[in-house]
Amino acid sequence: MMEKNTNNRQIFSVSELNRTVRQLLEDSLTLLWVEGEISNFARPGSGHWYMTLKDNKSQVRCAMFKGSNMRVGFEPANGMSVLVRCKAGIYEGRGEYQLVIEHMEEAGFGALQRQFEQLKASLFNEGLFDSSHKREIPSSIRHAGIVTSPTGAAIKDILSVLRRRFPNITVTIYPTSVQGDQAQKQIVEAITNANADNRCDVLIVGRGGGSLEDLWSFNEESVARSIHGSRIPIVSAVGHEIDFTIADFVADLRAPTPSAAAELISPDCNEVSSQFRNLELDLAKTIIRRLQNISHSVTNLKNKLQHPERKLQEQTQRLDHLDIRLIRAIRSNLEKKRRTSINSGERLLRQNPMEILLETRLRLRKRIQQLSKAMKQQLSQKNNDVEQSMQLLDAVSPLRILNRGFSVLRNNNHEIIKSIKSVNIGESLKGRVSDGEIYVNVTKTISENSQDNQ
Repeated sequence: MMEKNTNNRQIFSVSELNRTVRQLLEDSLTLLWVEGEISNFARPGSGHWYMTLKDNKSQVRCAMFKGSNMRVGFEPANGMSVLVRCKAGIYEGRGEYQLVIEHMEEAGFGALQRQFEQLKASLFNEGLFDSSHKREIPSSIRHAGIVTSPTGAAIKDILSVLRRRFPNITVTIYPTSVQGDQAQKQIVEAITNANADNRCDVLIVGRGGGSLEDLWSFNEESVARSIHGSRIPIVSAVGHEIDFTIADFVADLRAPTPSAAAELISPDCNEVSSQFRNLELDLAKTIIRRLQNISHSVTNLKNKLQHPERKLQEQTQRLDHLDIRLIRAIRSNLEKKRRTSINSGERLLRQNPMEILLETRLRLRKRIQQLSKAMKQQLSQKNNDVEQSMQLLDAVSPLRILNRGFSVLRNNNHEIIKSIKSVNIGESLKGRVSDGEIYVNVTKTISENSQDNQ
């Protein structure tokens, strides 16, 4: 327990000091990432790991307890560079500063490997690895393109194999760096240029072996998408058989080595020569069989040939038969036409023009009588209608009204006088009566509603 003396000094026990320092460290440095080299690695029976992490200037003790180290996917060893996630603290028993490790991964390689797996998973989910997108490598290749370093071992191996197996293949090299900062851009440009040239039947994209860092240009996303977008089938040949890159998964075909890629796209000239010899033999056998078949056919035709006299007799007999059939056909046709002529004469007799004319004349006369009767009936009806209309008109005629003693007065403008207000004293008027016209002068007008008006 901490005590205070009379001089107000704060005094710690060793345990209290270590505990306080541990709390200060844990509170101020909650979670750390530390990279270093393993040394003094120990694995006691408890299952915990103890080690020292160091660099070229310093070192620090570390502990990784069993519950955490069970999740580590590799075997730690002295001299290995690792990246750890940890907390800073103090081992109170000895007052030693230490790191408590929660997670461990290989430094450098481990980071690259994690990046590789993330890109691989992303492109897989996007469908760039699907077999449906893979183009078939042509069986007969005349022109091959090679995307690689012009000074590396890979190009030498590829050319050597092609010269040995099938020297007739034309080769175009699209030079590019295969390592370094500019490599990914140059590889993409080389694939693009090859597609623009449109001369090659296939492209080999690759390089020789190396570390993960050396091969990393072929794990870049831009290179993968360039391979996927190529119209020319691509064979990936990166590193050795155990090396796998993103380019291998995207390419139409993976070769374990550059030399193997050259073998995959080129036939063996010895095998081709052997195939040609076999084809020649097969062709000769086919020709012999065909000649034999023709000979047999000729023999059979010879056997089937008849003597000309016999053939002539058969043809004469056939002509006689045809002659007999022709005569029978002519007679039958003449008899058919005779019967047709008789039937036509009978029909003509039944259709005598005089009889038809007489019948037509009778029908016409009957139609004229019917028409005359109808016209008379219609005229009579029309006359009756006219008389009725005249009677109606006469009943409403003004002349009829005049006959009853009425007259119609008009002024000089021929306007009918309907009121005393439309005439003036001294004005001349013309009156229409039933038997003529009367001319009068107005001397006076009298209104029905009053005495003398004018």
